[in-house]
Amino acid sequence: MPVSKPQNQTQTSPVPNADGLSWYTVPETVKQLLVLASTHWNNPELADGYINQALAIADEDPDVLVSAYRYFFYTHNDPLALQVATKVLEMVKRIELLPEDWVQLKPILTARLDDPNIRLYINAYAASGLIRARLGDIEIAKQIATQVSEIEKRNEFGGNVVRNILENPDED
Repeated sequence: MPVSKPQNQTQTSPVPNADGLSWYTVPETVKQLLVLASTHWNNPELADGYINQALAIADEDPDVLVSAYRYFFYTHNDPLALQVATKVLEMVKRIELLPEDWVQLKPILTARLDDPNIRLYINAYAASGLIRARLGDIEIAKQIATQVSEIEKRNEFGGNVVRNILENPDED
């Protein structure tokens, strides 16, 4: 399937080589779309189109979802970053049959902290808290940061850092 350009856009550079994404288990087209998004970082309208095409093709591929989240986070497209983080949470919750209730969820996450899907879930949950803080949902962000800090052993998910920043906003 050829890489298509977002509607009403012109591509000024050839389709890049996606060899740097060799670990991604997605079609070459998706890799090319991610590289094109990176190449056109300065043009969000164009780059967003490439990211959205990659998401449409790769749907629930964790590598593509993480790439999309990072792209939207670093381009300050917080609503879309939150949407992608939420999609990751829902996907892992469905695959791992995780409960909604934190009281039931916490011991599962703690016991399976080294499981790749659980780590992905916790990272996405922590990321959703950070995005919610940027969107002004401070109380929800504090709750998420507190919950993440309750389960992390080495501050690897940033729960304590985010919680401290949110609880002490005037300190540098």
